[in-house]
Order: sequence, then structure tokens, then C-alpha cells
Amino acid sequence: MGKKKKGLKYSPLNLAKGPHPMSFEEDRVVTMEDASQLVDHVEAAVQDVEVVIEVVCDPPSHLPPLSKDGVSLPQPTPLPNLVGEVHSITAGGDEAAVGEVDQVPFLRDKRRAGAAALSICLLSLLSIQLCIFPFSPPRPTPPDLLALRLEMAFEKIKVANPIVEMDGDEMTRVFWKSIKEKLIFPFLDLDIKYFDLGLPHRDATDDKVTIESAEASLKYNVAIKCATITPDEARVKEFNLKSMWKSPNGTIRNILNGTVFREPIICKNIPRLVPGWTKPICIGRHAFGDQYRATDAVIKGPGKLKLVFEGKEEEVELEVFNFTGAGGVAISMYNTDESIHSFAEASMATAYQKKWPLYLSTKNTILKKYDGRFKDIFQDVYETQWKSKFEAAGIWYEHRLIDDMVAYALKSEGGYVWACKNYDGDVQSDFLAQGFGSLGLMTSVLVCPDGKTIEAEAAHGTVTRHYRVHQKGGETSTNSIASIFAWSRGLAHRAKLDDNARLLDFTEKLESACVGTVESGKMTKDLALLIHGSSVTRAHYLNTEEFIDAVASELRARISA
Repeated sequence: MGKKKKGLKYSPLNLAKGPHPMSFEEDRVVTMEDASQLVDHVEAAVQDVEVVIEVVCDPPSHLPPLSKDGVSLPQPTPLPNLVGEVHSITAGGDEAAVGEVDQVPFLRDKRRAGAAALSICLLSLLSIQLCIFPFSPPRPTPPDLLALRLEMAFEKIKVANPIVEMDGDEMTRVFWKSIKEKLIFPFLDLDIKYFDLGLPHRDATDDKVTIESAEASLKYNVAIKCATITPDEARVKEFNLKSMWKSPNGTIRNILNGTVFREPIICKNIPRLVPGWTKPICIGRHAFGDQYRATDAVIKGPGKLKLVFEGKEEEVELEVFNFTGAGGVAISMYNTDESIHSFAEASMATAYQKKWPLYLSTKNTILKKYDGRFKDIFQDVYETQWKSKFEAAGIWYEHRLIDDMVAYALKSEGGYVWACKNYDGDVQSDFLAQGFGSLGLMTSVLVCPDGKTIEAEAAHGTVTRHYRVHQKGGETSTNSIASIFAWSRGLAHRAKLDDNARLLDFTEKLESACVGTVESGKMTKDLALLIHGSSVTRAHYLNTEEFIDAVASELRARISA
């Protein structure tokens, strides 16, 4: 027992005389082999007592960089600090209660009273901390009664099927990485099919990566997307692009052919710009066709513009306009009965699930055939499939003109689903988000016609202004809540498809942790401005990383409760 084991410094334990601290080299990272030696040492030293070994998991913020033979190793994955109590220690059949045990921080306070703290790096480079709490037994017991128990504080949730991750651009890409590292990876054993939709990579692949990510979404049924840049002339020059690539959101939505449902994330302490909105408004945006799949052109000089359809049974030719001057512009757009039908089905299913009334808005008085087709298909789907269900639930469906609907929305209290055509939904969803408080407090989920496939994303852009500050090394306070909810909503759908109750519970706790953090007064600057206005000070808000850390702390507390 007095023989020193390689790589360890220790003082032999003699419980008859009381516990002695076992020490290790300062800031030393030990391996599983070292841990095994520790167990051997405890077994040799302790002959008549059951020793409880509690695992305290803590983000290794103080851990020095890992290396072997001069080569840097991957850094450990942080785990939440969840352990608070050792309930009992058994010795010779007698049980003695043990009070609350202090959590031992990484690489500090190794000589706590009666405890030997050890920082361990497993072969998988998962950092944990073992705290050995010996207890002197009331009476001697045979040596063969020694039992050594190792209890993990939290077991990662196994996610059976993959999800598709679509990475993005600028500031959202920066905190997207932090969200994964602090709020997702420590808790989930998750297979991710990764696609880099950052603008440089889209350009390098001639935008094929965007199409591939959408096809993967259809295969795996769940996609979670970071905000991305849609390039304009300035972006083409900034990134030296081969082409002015189309909106990745538009490309993905056209392949998935779904409906985007956006709904506010309501925090009690965040004031609304429209105070009359006491209930949420869920806006369903038809995410296929129209302006987002249109063909437009600049017309130079006089000439006749025609719209021609060459069908199998007939050909239709319509004269659109006769240009007589210097020219102008023209656009041609389309939609399909199948897509409009799916839009109607998704909208009515969502309204019925929420037990909220449903409104469809169009401008069928002007676009009598185009918008009239939306109106007719919605009415047919309602009459044949949903009317009796809606009436039994005490809800209704109604068509309104878009201008009338906007006026109604502004004076309503909320509590309904609003189905919009593609462009209307693009505009009105931002109007709703700002009215409820912030674009950073809006969920966005694309629901596909198959009823199984969804794509969850943030409803805002890449926050370029903050990214410019970040590039210069300045402090930013960027709201990441919508991106966190993209992960929670995507994973919640994965949980429902896989019948994974643990995963579903985790997503609910993640969302409540976000809201709870804000309602406790910890928030980013955009939200603090809504509360304090021009009198806001630095003390009123957290920076980008501090906020994610605060959510992580709240999440750990809710999981361990």
C-alpha cells in the first residue's frame, strides 16, 4: 500500500484515523489508466466501508490545453454541473445520511475536507471530475463487503435518427456554434448530417450544396437551419462570387414545397409595440412559387410582351403589354393546384390543432384568376374535409382581402392562424414579429405536404452590423433566442417522429430555459432596449456569449430539478 504508483502522488488513506487528502500534480490531466490506479489505491486503502464516488461534471473552462508528445489534442466536450447531493453511504449494512455536498470546481480546491478531487480526461476526451467521499463506519465489517460505485449525474439522450444541419453566415454562424457546444452537444447523442450553406461554400459548389441539403431534409425529415445571406450586387463584389445566387431559403422551400408557420415567443417582461396583442398570432406563409420562383426581365425598347402556354391538348397565348417607349420591366410567375391544396391542408391542420380560427388573405378582387384559385381551393378543402371538425371545435375559416386583414390584425387581440400567400407572408411575418416585440422572438417552421418533414430556422437575418463589430474584436449583444428555438422545434419534431419522450422533455426544458432567462432579467441589448428605452445601460444586458451561458445555466438547473 505504501508503494507509489506511476504518475500519481498520494497519501495513503487510513479510515481508522480519519480521511486523508489524496493529491495529484497541479493542473494535471490524468487518463483512464490513472483512474484505474486510483480505484486500485482506494480498494487497497479502504477495507470496511462502501465508498460512494460522485461524478461532478463541469465545463472545463480552467482546463489547460491538452497535448501529447507536443501534438495538440481535441479539447474536451463540456458537460453540465448537475450533482448536488450524496444521499447516503452504506457501511456494513448500516446507512448514514450525508448532507449536501459542495460541487468541486475544475482544478481547484483539491484538498477539501474529507474529499479527494481528481480531474480526469477519459480516452474519449470527455472531461469529468471524481470526488471521493470516504465515511468512517460505525463498526468493522469484513473486507469482502467493500463496494465501489460510480454514478453519472447525467446520461446523454440518445437520438435514434439523424437530423440535417444547415450552417449559415456572419453573426448567426458565430453564435450558432456556441448554441451547439453549450446547449445541444452536452446533452444529446445526436447524428448530424452537416451542410455548410455559408455563402463562400455555396459559391464554391455552384449552389449545389443548397439543393443537396434540401434533398437530405426530405430523406431524414428534420432540418435545422442557420440564417444565410441572399446575395445582392454588393455581396457579389464583397465575396467575389461567380454568380448572384438565388435565396437559399427560396431554393429549399421550393424543393420542400411547404408552408412556413411563424409564431411569437412571448416573454412576460418584454413589452409589445402592439399592446392589444394579448394572444399569439400564428402566420402561415405559403413557401412555394409566386415572386420567389418568378422569371423577370428588363425590356429594352418597344415591342409586344406575350404569355404563352404550350399544353398537350391546347396552346394559350395572351398579350400582356405593348411597349411603345424606351422599354420597362416584366415578370412571369406561377403556382400549382397541388401546392395550393397542400397549403390549405397544412393551414387547416395547424388551426385545428391549436383550436384557433383560420383566415386566408388574398387580393382576388384584382388577381381574379390567380388569387381566385387560392380562394376556391381553400374553400373546397374546408367544405369537404374540415368544416365539421372546425364547427365541433368552435372555430371557423374565413377568406379576407389582404388590406382588410392587415387592418383587422392590428386591432385584434390575436389568437388565430393567418394563411398568407408567399410574398404577403414574407412581409406580414416581420410586421407581426416586430409588433410582438422583436424579430429575435419569432419561431419559424416549414411544414411539408408529407406531414413528416419540417425545416426549422430563425426568422431573422445574419445580423451583419453586429458581425462587423465582431470582426474588429468588439463586444456584441446579439439575440440568439430564435436560433435556439430553431434547434428546439426541429428536435421536438424528431422526438415526435421517433417517439422519444426524453428528447421531447429536453426540448421543452430548453425553450422554458430561454424564456425563463429573459424573464429573470438576463437578456441581450435589443430586448433591454424594449424595456428601458434610451435609458438602457451596459448593466441592463448581457453580451452574446454571456446570454447563451445564462441559458445553459438555466437549462442545467431545470434538468437537474
